[in-house]
Amino acid sequence: MTTFADLGLSETILQALNDVGYQSPSPIQEQAIPPLLQGRDVIGQAQTGTGKTAAFGLPLLESVDPTEDDVQALVLTPTRELCIQVTQALRAYGSAKGIDPVAVFGGAPIRTQQAQLRLGGQVVVGTVGRVLDLISRHSLVLHSCRYIVLDEADEMLDLGFLEDVEKILSLAPGSRQTALFSATMPNEIRKLAERHLYDPVTVQVKAATLTIDTVEQFYVETKAQDKVEMLARVLASERPDQAIVFARTKIRTEQLYRTLRDKGMNVKALHGDMSQGARDGVMISFKDERVKILVATDVAARGLDISTVTHIVNFDVPTSPDVYVHRIGRTGRVGRSGRAITFIEPRQKRDLEAIERHAGTTIAPWAEGAHVAPVPTSEPPRRHRKPHDTNGAGEFVKLIASGGRAAGLAEADLIHAVTAQAGLDGEAVRNVRLLERFALLEVPAGEAERVSGAVSGTDVRGHTLRMEPARA
Repeated sequence: MTTFADLGLSETILQALNDVGYQSPSPIQEQAIPPLLQGRDVIGQAQTGTGKTAAFGLPLLESVDPTEDDVQALVLTPTRELCIQVTQALRAYGSAKGIDPVAVFGGAPIRTQQAQLRLGGQVVVGTVGRVLDLISRHSLVLHSCRYIVLDEADEMLDLGFLEDVEKILSLAPGSRQTALFSATMPNEIRKLAERHLYDPVTVQVKAATLTIDTVEQFYVETKAQDKVEMLARVLASERPDQAIVFARTKIRTEQLYRTLRDKGMNVKALHGDMSQGARDGVMISFKDERVKILVATDVAARGLDISTVTHIVNFDVPTSPDVYVHRIGRTGRVGRSGRAITFIEPRQKRDLEAIERHAGTTIAPWAEGAHVAPVPTSEPPRRHRKPHDTNGAGEFVKLIASGGRAAGLAEADLIHAVTAQAGLDGEAVRNVRLLERFALLEVPAGEAERVSGAVSGTDVRGHTLRMEPARA
């Protein structure tokens, strides 16, 4: 197996990679890093999620002299979100070398960014429009820039930025090294490469595809301010045997851990600011099933392989389809089924669609108390039936269900089965009590026989459910 050391990276960068948990290079890194370290121009055709940030970022950092304050490397991105993401990655890789990239993008005060550039920014990551604006104000000078990266070039084309990209490239030294990365290669991008890259090496890889068919996938759309409360609701409804909740940052991970802990949940956090001893302790507790919920960052959870995880919750939308695949691949192991639930804010619908498109999967909306697929019956489902709509209005009958805690069932499983199989509204199921070998619940008197017949024979968590009215 190829290692990062085999690619010719310095000890300083290798230590940084070890600190963030990277062990072996991805295909795009394995192919692109050696020619970039040799000073060659590179065209990389790779989708988001293949590891291309490190593929261009590590050689970029190797080329930078931290003792010189001039701008030595520029990464152009099409969007603010990608700009921030790339900056965070380069900061993590470059910290050991004393390199602190500066992010410049629209929608933020330009004076703050000008001040950061005056203080010294050997590496600048920026959106096309803001970079051109700063150049026109003489706040960003490229005369010492010897390394330029065009990231997601086809998206720059789609957004109409190609002319501005041409202007920026024409203002940079002709002796620079250039790397162009794009998921697709339309003619306009090929022509751009022909004009501005010298004898480039071309590398091409495909993103990982989703091969996991044992994971049910759902999304929850919610406002940013409601996400934490919705997370608590989802976990309470799903009742996972074990779950990993993925958050994007260390700070968010710690906040979610404290919130869920204060709600009485059996939860631990796992992130890079913890000591190695503390991280090992959390991992052991989780693997031993003494901890039910783990809130973690992607880097901290790297290498987790635990067959008992039943749920993955993406509290923050994964940054790429590949990250999504790796996250949800941590459930549905060893022939078991798993569930993956991704939170999105209204503005993130396109991110979800991109994951579905690139990962070749379908993600359904999550419904509280109604995410078991209904089975057709001879009688049309009567959804949203309230207790007062039934025969014997106001009267409830107790049902007994085979299987309880010993079968791995939870109260939510019974409610889901009744609402989905019998078409009964969730409000019509009450007083659910889960015992060791069986469970009790109440439904409207006029619906008791129909519910028993519809639900009996249903497979829930590998257990065949039987239900009948409890006799006095």
